[in-house]
Amino acid sequence: MAKIRQGEVRESAVTRRFSTVLAVDTDGCGFVEITRAVAAFLESVGAREGDVSVFCRHTSASLAIQENADPDVRIDLLTALDRLAPEQAGWVHDLEGPDDMPAHIKSVLTGVSMAVPVSEGRMALGTWQGLYLVEHRARPHRRELVVAFVGEAH
Repeated sequence: MAKIRQGEVRESAVTRRFSTVLAVDTDGCGFVEITRAVAAFLESVGAREGDVSVFCRHTSASLAIQENADPDVRIDLLTALDRLAPEQAGWVHDLEGPDDMPAHIKSVLTGVSMAVPVSEGRMALGTWQGLYLVEHRARPHRRELVVAFVGEAH
């Protein structure tokens, strides 16, 4: 049977909120790592303890927390998403091209928002985790991400 252990309980008074918009220019379909940009935002506001959230303002791109060590993982994930939502599947919505409706489906599957705890000024990510914008369209796009930190800052 699996064991579950709770770590130390920390109390924080939520006293501050900071937000910004990151503009990300994509090269077309693929993963764009945004971990460093979000970490730079946290550093710029003096984040200490709290939560950082990221929200993608688009319906044909999404966000993911994924492995950042082996790029083959991201290639395989794109392949899997293409299998789940192929371009040539007889979609009714095709006004913006054959990749548009599959992009909407992939966005629903992967999600447009994420939240990560911040502890001692750093995101509490696992060893191999990174934050990614996932571009689902074939053409380059400028994507906007709303990033917000809520918590203690100095």
